[in-house]
Amino acid sequence: MTQIRSLLIGTALTAFAATGAFAQTNAQPDAGGAGQQMAAPGADTAAPAAQGVQPPTPAPQRLTASGSTDPLVQKRDADAQANAQYSASKKASKAELKQQQAAAKSQYKQQVRDAKINKKADKQTANNDMKMSMQGQTPNQDDASDVKH
Repeated sequence: MTQIRSLLIGTALTAFAATGAFAQTNAQPDAGGAGQQMAAPGADTAAPAAQGVQPPTPAPQRLTASGSTDPLVQKRDADAQANAQYSASKKASKAELKQQQAAAKSQYKQQVRDAKINKKADKQTANNDMKMSMQGQTPNQDDASDVKH
């Protein structure tokens, strides 16, 4: 693994050095051309700037890595892509689980609230029934005690 890593780092450094050397070789002819203009007698170098003409700029180069034919690099890229998909899937299912748990918790709390309300209502109804039956029995008992056999 260490050898592969050092080879990859070495390859990357070589590619950067080659890109830097390529950029420097493109810049050198422009500098030489400017030197020739300055060496010409009677040449007005401020004329293009005074006229508002800018020297042509090279098109920006976009450096992209081409698909490697190395099977180890292809495996590494495939593993990285699979890991990214797995972690995204894991995050999505974790978020879905949290959402389901929150919904179940709120439903449970609502059921507990309803049960407390029902219990309180049942208790109140039982108390009212008991009071009604006590009031209904008390006059009957008083009537029965007045009657002598």
